[in-house]
Amino acid sequence: MKKFIINKCMNYIKKTNNYNEIQLKEIEYGITSVYLTISKMIFILFLSIVLNIFKEVIIFMICFNIIRTVGFGLHATKSWICWISSTIAFVLVPFICIYLNVNYYILQVAFLINVLLIFKNAPADTKKRPIVNRKKRNLYKFMATMISIGYSVIAIIDGNNFMSNCLIFSLILENILISPLTYKLFKLPYNNYIDFLKKHPDFTY
Repeated sequence: MKKFIINKCMNYIKKTNNYNEIQLKEIEYGITSVYLTISKMIFILFLSIVLNIFKEVIIFMICFNIIRTVGFGLHATKSWICWISSTIAFVLVPFICIYLNVNYYILQVAFLINVLLIFKNAPADTKKRPIVNRKKRNLYKFMATMISIGYSVIAIIDGNNFMSNCLIFSLILENILISPLTYKLFKLPYNNYIDFLKKHPDFTY
């Protein structure tokens, strides 16, 4: 099904546009990413309905994707790894958030640690998409830090157990994805913008 849909899309694009080989590869990569994202989301949402945690999954997805948008982080190198990790993150974690009770003081310490780690490591780029522009990197770091502080304040003031858990686990998951140790574990290059600038010394940013 995956190959069939992608091939159909690519055949149509080739017939109706005059792109070169490099542009076609970029387009194919984009279509593949969109297909995997949509199919993965359909599966996760279906599973959440079966488990009767649809609302909780949606809330956690929103919380996580807000910080992920500015913190970035690594991506799975293979689609099956992405499927497994996404299912664990977006189905198992919300399920845990429903029933887990965290001590108020432990929660405060956890948020403090996560905010500091976000400030230290965000944003974390990838080899395919290095964040080369210094102003953008600083802006992303500022936004990620402010969002993580906002999460901390909301969780501590609101007192809703599930919501507090969603916010802290969103930060924990994001910190895992931007940690240099995680990159090292998966043998992926870290601070890719530095390598890019070394290879392109005349690049203006």
